[in-house]
Amino acid sequence: MPPRNSEATGAKGSPTAPAVKAQTGRVLGPRALQTRQRLLVAAAELFRERSALDLSVAEIARRAGTSAATFYQYFADVEEAALHLARQAAEEMPAVLDLIDGPWQGEQGLVTAQRIVEAFMHHWEAHHAVLLIRNLAADHGDPRFQEARRRALSPFLERLAERVAEFQAAGRVSDRLHPFATAAALGSVLERLSAHTQELEHRGVDHDELLATCAGIIHQVVTGGTPSLK
Repeated sequence: MPPRNSEATGAKGSPTAPAVKAQTGRVLGPRALQTRQRLLVAAAELFRERSALDLSVAEIARRAGTSAATFYQYFADVEEAALHLARQAAEEMPAVLDLIDGPWQGEQGLVTAQRIVEAFMHHWEAHHAVLLIRNLAADHGDPRFQEARRRALSPFLERLAERVAEFQAAGRVSDRLHPFATAAALGSVLERLSAHTQELEHRGVDHDELLATCAGIIHQVVTGGTPSLK
């Protein structure tokens, strides 16, 4: 899935969105925004094909049909292009958030959990290479990528924590569990499994089995219920 030109749209369509600027600080016009987006699309394609550590600015520019000098007008290096892609990917997370507000009572709760897991895994499938780069850089202490990851995941974890707290108040979930820590643990499971589905496939776990298992775990932890995983 090619990255959307979200920043360009925001700059034109929303009075509160910051204008997109070149490295020199000048505000980009429509043609420059298109060139910048071509570079991001090219970078995303190449990240899917090979390691970002081995990728050069010249290769990205060549894939985009432009020059390395043009690349440097918009990005300081390959890492910065990856950072912008990670920020664009984060803008799709609200679609997952909306699902958390679905029904959690009874068997409908398991359906809600399944939809959340499916949407989360689809998000990872669409942006797999970029999200791996984001998480690796964040784990190595890069504050820019840590912030990108936090902006993507914090609303998801906060909303899930709210559901945990609701079932604690109803006496369904132990009050010894911290709601946000519980949500963070579930989020870590989802991220890890979404990032490494191929490893699980080698173990004989297919997509539907992974989806059902993750949904069952989330439903049980959030609601305290134990539905059948049929």
